[in-house]
Amino acid sequence: MNRKDIKIVFMGTPEFAKCSLEGLYDSGYNIIGVFTNPDTLSGRGMKLKSSPVKEYANEKNIPVFQPEKIRKNEEVIKILNELNPDIIVVTAYGKILPKEILDLPRFGCINVHGSLLPKYRGAAPIHHSIMNGESETGITTMFMDVGMDTGDMLLKETVIINDEDNLETMTNKLMKVGSELLVKTLDKLIIGDIVRIKQEGDFSIAPMIKKEMTKIDWSKTPREIFNFVRGLSPYIGSYIVHSDGRKFKVLEVKEAENIEGNNGSVVLVTKNRLVIKCKNGSIEIKKIQPLSSKIMEISPFLNGNKIELGEMFK
Repeated sequence: MNRKDIKIVFMGTPEFAKCSLEGLYDSGYNIIGVFTNPDTLSGRGMKLKSSPVKEYANEKNIPVFQPEKIRKNEEVIKILNELNPDIIVVTAYGKILPKEILDLPRFGCINVHGSLLPKYRGAAPIHHSIMNGESETGITTMFMDVGMDTGDMLLKETVIINDEDNLETMTNKLMKVGSELLVKTLDKLIIGDIVRIKQEGDFSIAPMIKKEMTKIDWSKTPREIFNFVRGLSPYIGSYIVHSDGRKFKVLEVKEAENIEGNNGSVVLVTKNRLVIKCKNGSIEIKKIQPLSSKIMEISPFLNGNKIELGEMFK
């Protein structure tokens, strides 16, 4: 069976998903339709912005569908029945598919997930892998079922997490691996050379990151804060709040020497260093962003923002 004979509906939204879509297209699979989230208002001018998946699909003249919801949507079911795909591929779509859609394609629904399942099921596996100090993560392709990332696993590939990595670098690494592993998975699936592996044993959940989860906790160790910051940088960013109410986004830190002081207090400040006490050590701020301003290295930030020794961040 040739790749071009396999009709695929692709569902996804961000750059991570676009990479999988591009891999399918370049490998010669027949993509008959793309589902992605509706356009959003973005920027100071609040102009409508299309998802990376939609932009790519439009470039390749692939039909695009943007339903507000998937569940209990008769129009979506009608469209999918008319398209009659052999496979539905889902990568970072942001919506859970109901059973009536999961049962529709003859080869099933395949998901590209950014972790080594059963670890880090959920919406933010890359974030949580880094934030929790994992030394490795990876990609798992899987059959989808009605649960959240609980379906039978197909192929896996491990990717090392280095200290230099953050959310951006790991996303870039994993989306390329995911694109290649997806093609390998489909190639094996359509010739019947694939093994389904049930998810058994311990599992962990990687919930969506909410704003209230991104505040730095000075009762954590330097290593824990280091991992926390890079697991959110630069797309989301962690934040700190000065005792006077000023709020700053933090994009890069490093572990620093242990200097006496209260957790959250400034224990060292020079023209080019800002060090804040935490549990069993200190954290040096390297990149920071004041509200309504750009991301700054610490030297120009300190030049324009007065921070004194002993001041507190909460």
